[in-house]
Amino acid sequence: MKSKIVKKVLAASLATAMTVSMAGCGNNDGASSAPADSSAPADSSAPAESTPAESTPAEESTPAEESGSEEEPSQYEVLKDADGNVYDLGGMEITIVDWFSGDGTRAEPQNDYDEDRLDYLDFIESTYNFTIKEMTIPGWGDVPQNFSEYVNNGTDLYGNNAADTNFIFCLRGGSEFVSAMNSNLMYDLSTLDCLDFSEDKWQSSKLHELLKAPSGAIYGMRGQTAEPRDGIYFNKRLMEDAGVDPEQIYEWQRNGEWTWDKFEEVCAQVQQDKDNDGTVDVYAMVQQGSEFLRMAVASNNGHFINKDSSGKYVNELESDATLEALNWAVDMRANYEMPQPADSEWNYFIAEYQNASAVFLAGQAYQAGQDFSRDNMDDDFGFVCFPMGPRADAYVSWFQDNIYAIPANYDADKAWKLAFAYNLYTDPVPGYEDVETWKNQYYTNFRDTESVDETLDYIVKNGTLDYVFVIAGIDLGSDILWSLGSADEEGVVKTPAQKAEELSNQWGTRVDEANAH
Repeated sequence: MKSKIVKKVLAASLATAMTVSMAGCGNNDGASSAPADSSAPADSSAPAESTPAESTPAEESTPAEESGSEEEPSQYEVLKDADGNVYDLGGMEITIVDWFSGDGTRAEPQNDYDEDRLDYLDFIESTYNFTIKEMTIPGWGDVPQNFSEYVNNGTDLYGNNAADTNFIFCLRGGSEFVSAMNSNLMYDLSTLDCLDFSEDKWQSSKLHELLKAPSGAIYGMRGQTAEPRDGIYFNKRLMEDAGVDPEQIYEWQRNGEWTWDKFEEVCAQVQQDKDNDGTVDVYAMVQQGSEFLRMAVASNNGHFINKDSSGKYVNELESDATLEALNWAVDMRANYEMPQPADSEWNYFIAEYQNASAVFLAGQAYQAGQDFSRDNMDDDFGFVCFPMGPRADAYVSWFQDNIYAIPANYDADKAWKLAFAYNLYTDPVPGYEDVETWKNQYYTNFRDTESVDETLDYIVKNGTLDYVFVIAGIDLGSDILWSLGSADEEGVVKTPAQKAEELSNQWGTRVDEANAH
């Protein structure tokens, strides 16, 4: 095995995307995907891509001392129980069930990293007597019901029996997951001493914190780097046509000058009525409006639902930071966002952006490979963080990641063994602990390296949790986001503060119910 220094050079020079363990959804060529939040107006989206794992395990050997030359590593550390016996999983065949990995066959290695990862997997499987694979079983739409059937009835939709299988489930977020969590269908991971959630690999996405109930029970995990999500796309040609150097945005981002005020200044400059007929020809923005509203709240250090120091949920919809963000975002949409054309589908904004109807789009990182590939869009684009609000001193976005859970109908011994195997499976390959391998799959999707090396890096390392996701009975889209800036049935356009006040009792009740779990 090569030294860390050699491996860094190799990883940086990879020309193609590397398939790394536990890809959260989709395949690495920009497969169809969509946001996993409640702001989408219809359940017609497909899953979103995820990035590979990068972390630092607590119980893993490290490579030999770096000397600038290739050398054999120290033997992997062998983990033993209190009696000095090597852990033995008894030949378990473990399947990580998802909707995107295929038939479970491991791809042939394409580079040194792939080879070293396969060597590592061979070691853990042979040492601890188990096998593990990621495999597509349910379709994306069947995921919630398939999991529920498996736990409640012992057999899933495809005839897999819980007594004969060893499954770790990849689950998508949403109201179905919250219902399953509140029905105790997930094993409490806090009871499994082989999982140390203080390790870096868990802290990247903090998913276990999101899924930690006030009681202390933990219902889900993610042992890999957070998936980069929210940001702002900008059309470079349209910016140049309006007299704005598109590369300046990256400079503003690096210098901490990419703020709400700067964004508004640029929007005013790039929105144009080219023929002076009173109709805008190029809009500053086109997007799903609820996405823009959510991003604005995060960017101002606001929250819809948060947790207090005691671990209890609290409603922060009426907080100063959240209302300030919603007010600003509503005004920006009114002034600079392209209206939805009559009789168009909810996702009209994708085609409009592809056709250069607007300069900016608040979207997610997976869209670079899916919606804005060179096959779909001619103009080059860049990608920056959502601009910083006045109450923030860093660029902030929401963490939105797929969930890995152990079924609650397994006994303690089986659950422990599955957690032990998953923990090893998601550990970084020795020698690559400091290499950001997750970035490689994004280089082929974006049109410049700044989008990946700067913007995605910010997003992955500075996300925040959206606890509204785990509160049963709250639908962020229908409750507030879809109606902000629009007239209600009586023709009244209500302010964010008025909407928040209307929701105060309803949300308060839902929060109290969640705190009782």
